[in-house]
Amino acid sequence: MTAEANAIIAGLGGAGNIIDIEPCITRLRTEVRDASKVDREALRAAGVHGVMVAGNVVQVVVGPEADTIAGDIGDVIG
Repeated sequence: MTAEANAIIAGLGGAGNIIDIEPCITRLRTEVRDASKVDREALRAAGVHGVMVAGNVVQVVVGPEADTIAGDIGDVIG
């Protein structure tokens, strides 16, 4: 797993806060249990290009490596 994936998991409030994650070209489409645990600054520090939150859906713009990062995160959260 990459350090970037670990940092994104932490920025999303930890593995226990992530319900679902899917890659979509350049983004990670994520559903979280508690959107208030999402730390935009931590995600930016992890190198993401943008974060959009609507309700419990969080889109994290990571670039063309979205498939790889989503796979790494999926390995952690099961």
